[in-house]
Amino acid sequence: MQLVFATHNSNKVKEIASLLPDNFHLLSLTDIQFDEEIAETADTLEGNSKLKAHTIYQKTGFSCFADDTGLEVESLNNRPGVFSARYAGEHKSDEDNINKVLTELENEVNRKARFRTVITLILDGAEFQFEGLVNGKLISAKKGESGFGYDPVFVPENENRTFGEMNINEKNNFSHRARAFNSMIRFLANRES
Repeated sequence: MQLVFATHNSNKVKEIASLLPDNFHLLSLTDIQFDEEIAETADTLEGNSKLKAHTIYQKTGFSCFADDTGLEVESLNNRPGVFSARYAGEHKSDEDNINKVLTELENEVNRKARFRTVITLILDGAEFQFEGLVNGKLISAKKGESGFGYDPVFVPENENRTFGEMNINEKNNFSHRARAFNSMIRFLANRES
């Protein structure tokens, strides 16, 4: 079965392709020559994930999936949430986003936060959603050079290192994105067996 991942990121595609059952062939938006920008106009992760997946399905007819991820900080009323990638502005700078969150938390004792990923899968027109989350806390200064986004300031529960200090395999042992994808992959494997 052919499945399109609504991304142009070839590394994400390789990572997920290696986890899929053998009878699935994974394609990216680049592979299907889809170059249109999909505006993420929903006000929830679920909504943006759904919007991207339905856009690809409606325009191509391919079974597909899309993801959206956000950092939810408890003392900031779960901000930045759906706006995580552009929290400091539309230019989407990881550095500026981190600085804005850390400034807002400057005098805050409660630094609890979580990463949440929502995947929408569309198979032959039927929609399914999967969620992955990891709880943790934000530290006050960046540590580590790995990962992206808020990884250098996020320490997951039962760890003393940030995601930015972990390699991809260590992070995938308990990351929000890995948990969401693994739920989808188990669903696909069970469906195909």
